[in-house]
Amino acid sequence: MSTPIDLRQALCNLQDLPAFPVIAQKLLSLKLDTEQGEQQMMLLIAQDPLISARLIGLANSPLLGTSRKIISVNEAAVMLGLTRVKSVATGIAVMSLTSQPIGRFDPQELWLHSMCVAFAMLPVVRAMPPAKRPPDDLIFLAGMLHDIGYLALAYLDPQRSDDLHTRLAIETERLAIEVERDLLEITHDELGAELARHWNLPEQLVAAIRCHHVLDAQDAEEILPLAHIIHITEKLIPLNGLYEPVGREVTAEEWIALGIDPGMADQITAQAQEQAEQAVQCAITG
Repeated sequence: MSTPIDLRQALCNLQDLPAFPVIAQKLLSLKLDTEQGEQQMMLLIAQDPLISARLIGLANSPLLGTSRKIISVNEAAVMLGLTRVKSVATGIAVMSLTSQPIGRFDPQELWLHSMCVAFAMLPVVRAMPPAKRPPDDLIFLAGMLHDIGYLALAYLDPQRSDDLHTRLAIETERLAIEVERDLLEITHDELGAELARHWNLPEQLVAAIRCHHVLDAQDAEEILPLAHIIHITEKLIPLNGLYEPVGREVTAEEWIALGIDPGMADQITAQAQEQAEQAVQCAITG
């Protein structure tokens, strides 16, 4: 039996992992406050059939409630808004790094889970005071990429990735992060943050990926709102795609830390679950 690799040491060799997609790099670097930036974004997206198809599929989904058939990327941009188009397209590019399962890890399950979280975050964000909300261009992208550590683990150590997903399927009463701590010397949130840093993603995004399971309550309100939003949202919605039990209890203190009245919890939960259900349909048909 081969000796397991040292995952922390393997993080020094992240060049062995898939490179951050060129199109995603270009999209992130674009400024959308000029007509030239908008045109460059639309041109980039139009050149990628997968991103174009998924954006058009999203624009036609019940998530947006459109009453007419969207048939072009330009029309999709009008429906979604430029900022969200940029985030969605970047997320699609990253999630498309591999389409084939790596052992028991299926990228399509990660895609489905990430879509559900990204859209279910929106009712939580809308309930926050505007001054506390993170930048619009990071909200959706954080939801899409928060669990990329599972992708990193599958590439770095396929055997322990298989072992983890097997244990998660068996030990259904335990939180995923607890199982990871028992089995691995590093958890998926740490792995994902290191991969995001290797890709030179914005520091707020790196922090959200690193901390979305373990929040410092004092810092969360001021420094890590994205992590806090993901942390709550994952508890509100059913498990879809990737099997990652996270618990269901959201405390009054967690709502208050985001500036949200705990009395709105039931309403926000219902909206988040509706968004997640529609995201499932979008992911399946997109």
